[in-house]
Amino acid sequence: MPTMQSLLILVQLASITSFSVFAAQETSKSLSYRLSKPLIGDNGRIYACSEKNLFAFESNGTIAWTIHLNYKCNDGMSPVHGGIGKIYLVAENRVVKINFHNIGTAEPASEVFFGPGPGEEAQVEIIGITVSTLSSIVFISIKNRGLFAYMMHGHLLWSAGPVLYQFGYRQGCGKNATDCYFASVPFLDQCEANVYISNTEGELYCLSVHSPHFKWIRDFSSLDKVFTITPGNNGRLYVTVPVRLLVLALDVFSGNILWQRNIGPLSKAECAPVVDSNGWISIGSLDGFLYSFSPTGDLKKFSRRNIKDSVVQVGPFLDCSGYAVYISQTEMERKVSRTIGQYTYISATQPKTGVFTMLVPATGSIYWSESYTGQFSSLLSKNDLAQFVVDEEILLAFAAASKTGNPLQCRSPGQRLASSCSQARTKLVSIYTGNERAILLFLLFESAVLALVAGLVRFCCTFWTKRKIQGQGLGSFLDKRRSLRLKKKAFDRTITELEQKAAEEAVANEVYEKLGDMVRERECIERKLSTTYSLGRDRTGSQSKALLPLHIGRTRSYSFQGAKKESVTIFHTLSDTSSISESSSETEMDQLGGMESATRGKEKAPTESDSSSEDEDFGRGYRRSPSEPASSSEGFMSLLGPEDSWEVKLCNKGESKSEQNTHSSLWLKRRRALSSTN
Repeated sequence: MPTMQSLLILVQLASITSFSVFAAQETSKSLSYRLSKPLIGDNGRIYACSEKNLFAFESNGTIAWTIHLNYKCNDGMSPVHGGIGKIYLVAENRVVKINFHNIGTAEPASEVFFGPGPGEEAQVEIIGITVSTLSSIVFISIKNRGLFAYMMHGHLLWSAGPVLYQFGYRQGCGKNATDCYFASVPFLDQCEANVYISNTEGELYCLSVHSPHFKWIRDFSSLDKVFTITPGNNGRLYVTVPVRLLVLALDVFSGNILWQRNIGPLSKAECAPVVDSNGWISIGSLDGFLYSFSPTGDLKKFSRRNIKDSVVQVGPFLDCSGYAVYISQTEMERKVSRTIGQYTYISATQPKTGVFTMLVPATGSIYWSESYTGQFSSLLSKNDLAQFVVDEEILLAFAAASKTGNPLQCRSPGQRLASSCSQARTKLVSIYTGNERAILLFLLFESAVLALVAGLVRFCCTFWTKRKIQGQGLGSFLDKRRSLRLKKKAFDRTITELEQKAAEEAVANEVYEKLGDMVRERECIERKLSTTYSLGRDRTGSQSKALLPLHIGRTRSYSFQGAKKESVTIFHTLSDTSSISESSSETEMDQLGGMESATRGKEKAPTESDSSSEDEDFGRGYRRSPSEPASSSEGFMSLLGPEDSWEVKLCNKGESKSEQNTHSSLWLKRRRALSSTN
C-alpha cells in the first residue's frame, strides 16, 4: 500500500530545487549556511538560527545583531517568544534562553535553561517547547519522559506522562501503554489556558496550564497516528491529518468534533495552518490552492496562478493586524498528480517563478501580489540575507515582517489575542429536553403530589399538637368536631328566628332568657371549635367596639357593636366594689331609660359619642371579684354531653341565674331600641 513517505520524498525534491533558485541567481559562490524556521518578533524583526549562532534580521534583510550559542541549534524548530526581550530555543537537546537586554553588556546574553552544562552530553531528546508569557511557564516535551512545566526562574512546577492513574482507572495510551509516549510539540491555547499534546498512539491530550491532570483525551488513531495541532484561541482546536487530507475542528471544552473538511495534499506531514483574528483557518496545498475555512466550516479557495502547474509548499504567515495572511504560490515547469486508493501523489520539477500574495480570507480581498523576481526580492538580495541559503518560507516571513503591501493597521499581540479570544463561546452543557408535553405533564403531576404531601404534613402536624386526641382515635375526634359544628348551626338558626320574633312583636321574659342562654352556649361551641377541635380554619368573631356602659345593681354591663352587622351584644361583669346600694342601681336604671328614649328620638344613633370618662370606667371596672358566685346552664350541658361540662362551667363562671335573666332582658331591649332607630 502506498505510504506517506513516498509522497514526502517527491515533494521535498521539488522543494529543494525551489529553495536554491533565488540564491543561485544572486551569487556564484558556494553557500553552506542554512537558516532554521524563522520567528517574527513583535518589533518586526526576524529571528533564525544557523549552526551555533542566532541572528536577528531587520525586515529589509540586514543583520541587527548575532549571538553565539556554543551549541548547534535545531534547524527544524523555530525560536519561541519568551516575553519582553526574551527568546527560548532548542540547541543540542538543551533549552537555551536568550536575553536581548544583556547584549553588549558584561552579563551573558545566552544561558542554558534546561539540560546539561558545557562539556556534558545530553541524556534526553527534546521534542519541542512552548512558552506561556501570561503564566510565565515554559513547557518542554521530552521523548520517553513526558511533559514538564518550568517556571521562568527555573523551578519545576509539574510534570505529566502519557498515562495517568486516577480513582483506580487508567487514562491515556489505551492500546499500548508500554511503548507510548508524547510525540509532538506542546501547543498553547492562551485564551483557555490549555496545553495540547499528542502521543505515539494517535491520542490528543488537553491539560491545564497549572496542573498535570487531563481535561479530556481524544483518540484519532482510526484516522492516523500522525497529525498536527493548531489552537484557534477562539474556542476551537484544529487538527490536520495529512494522510487523510482532513481538517477537523474540535470544541476546546469537551474535545468533541464540531466539523471536518477535506483539503488538498500537503507538502509535508508537519505542515500546519494559521488562524487569523476573524477565526478563519488557512492552509496551502500542493494542488495550488489556499484552503480557508470559517469558524463554522465554510470553505473558500484562493489561487493566483494556473493551478495546473502551481503548488503551495509552505504555510501562510499572519500580518501585523492579524486579519490578513501572506501566501506563496510557486509555478513549476512540470507537475504530475496521481490518486491511488485513498492517497494522492504529486511530483514536480524545476520551479519557474513564485508569487507572493497578501489577502484577507474572511472577505477574499487581495491587497498585494508580486512575483518572485520583483522589487521585494531584489531588495532582499542586496542585504545580509544574500549570504544564506533561503527558501520560500524565509522569504514569506520577511514579506510579512516588512508589512509589504499592507494597508491594514498593525496591532499589538495582546490586542490580536483579545480580538481572537472574544470569539470563544462559553461552555455549553448538553441538556436533554425530550418531549416537552410529557415533561410538562410530569411537572404538573409532581406539583400535585407535592401539594398533597404538604397538606398531609400540615394535617398531621395539626393533630400532633392536639392534646385531646392523644387519648382517643382520629375517628372520635372528627365525629366530635362534626357534632359541634352541627350544633352550632342549629343554634344559629334558632337564635336568628328568636331575634326576628323579638324584633317584630313583644315576647315573654322566658323567651329572652332562652335566647340569652342559647347565645352563651353558641359562644362556648365556637370557642371549642377554635381551640380544642380546631383544624386551623376556625376563627372567632372579630372584637366588638364598646358603645355604652350600663350599671345594674352589683354588675356593670357593656354594649358592643359587631364589625359587619348592625347587631348589639351585651355582656357584664361584677363591680369591683361589693357595697353598692339599691338606690344607685335604680339611678342607673333611670339613666339607661333616659338614654334609650333619647336614642329613639333621633334617626342616627350617636354610637361614636361615648365619653372618655365612660371608657376609663370600663377600664377600671372590668375586673371580676374573687367572691363572684358560679352558675351553670343545665340546658347547655344536656345539649353537649357530660364530657364537655368543664368547658360549659368556664363559659358560665361568675354569673348567677338572676343576673343572666336581667342581662338577657337588657340586651333585647337595647337591640329593639336600635332596630327602631334604623
